[in-house]
Amino acid sequence: MIEAKGVSKRYGRSLVVDDVTLAIPRGGITSIIGPNGAGKSTLLSMIARLAGLDAGSIHVGGLDVAATPGAVLARRLAILRQDNHLTARLTVRDLVAFGRYPHSKGRPSKEDEAHVERALAYLSLEDLAGRFLDELSGGQRQRAFVAMALCQDTDYVLLDEPLNNLDMRHAASMMRLWRRACDELGKTVVIVLHDINFASWHSDHLVAMREGRVCRQGSPDEIIREEALRAIYDMDIAVHAVSGRRVCLFYE
Repeated sequence: MIEAKGVSKRYGRSLVVDDVTLAIPRGGITSIIGPNGAGKSTLLSMIARLAGLDAGSIHVGGLDVAATPGAVLARRLAILRQDNHLTARLTVRDLVAFGRYPHSKGRPSKEDEAHVERALAYLSLEDLAGRFLDELSGGQRQRAFVAMALCQDTDYVLLDEPLNNLDMRHAASMMRLWRRACDELGKTVVIVLHDINFASWHSDHLVAMREGRVCRQGSPDEIIREEALRAIYDMDIAVHAVSGRRVCLFYE
């Protein structure tokens, strides 16, 4: 479980995250949704200890994020950000092997090598393992970064807008990959998403933020409702049932 209690963050005079308290259940996908400027990515960065807390506390799997040594936290928690840009020319295998660094400290063992091979196979990247990242398509590079995160072998994975710059087919494939990782590998995945239909279709739990605060949280059936979405986004969004799931239509 990820627990935040009274968490706040300021940048200058702007209060970006305002006294947030929430519990993200272990297992499955939790999507954090809400309008631009709601504090979603900042909250995720604080959970990952990429941004400090001005107030409150965050625990991930019982570990105090602020007090736990980085090497220990990195064996429990992985994060993929929007800006996965590397200046070094790396092969897919090199990138995936970086996921083992919290365990190997740069001296990979046979066990670490086995993790790399399993991650490559899980993402069907064996044929691309020797290719350089700058030779791949955008979708292939995204799969390579997912393999790196899985190779880190953490219980918790945080994803900051992972569907940015992906077309619909690759975005849907990416969400299916994380759904599979949760169901087959027991991962707890927390995703910042702008596309509420992807959030509705693939998530087990939703956290909705607005103006730095959590304004709603619950299952997709509880949150993907016209009155709830109006309170979150301040606009009318039609909700329909498709194959037993709720999807949204909006043209404004």
